[in-house]
Amino acid sequence: MEIARADVEAKLEQHHADSFAWALACCGRERSEAEDVLQTSYLKVLDGRAAFGSRSSFKTWLFGVIRRTAAEHRRWRAVGRFRSRTIDPADPSPDPAALVTHSESSERLLAALARVTERQRQLLHLVFYQDLTIVEAAAVLGISVGTARTHYERGKQRLREMLTVEDDR
Repeated sequence: MEIARADVEAKLEQHHADSFAWALACCGRERSEAEDVLQTSYLKVLDGRAAFGSRSSFKTWLFGVIRRTAAEHRRWRAVGRFRSRTIDPADPSPDPAALVTHSESSERLLAALARVTERQRQLLHLVFYQDLTIVEAAAVLGISVGTARTHYERGKQRLREMLTVEDDR
């Protein structure tokens, strides 16, 4: 089932804020990289390189496109670092958006999220920040629902443990 271009554009507009938040999550909170990834994802959708097949919701499918595009972007960046001897990967410059101060509780949560596995972090982001179900998040990440449930529960438990330990200090 093919969707008319105007409908696709309307759906992209409808999901833009959530899509950008997901792109940020996929890009390690690097704003400029997330913007590039989102633009590339939208171009893939609009020029037909990524076609919606109606097997899931449009949002779930779009988040999958963004995740795969971010992975491609990371691979290309890694190749660029390898080819360029002037870049020191051990000393990345912080993105100005990352320098924005957060409240103490936000900082604690972000620090705890950084210590869970990437898969757990992705699942928690999709469920808590993007309001996807575990089934939808599994589809976005291309994993089984059982695997998604396991990573989701382990991620929540690990966060709970880390935040409780910090509260006890």
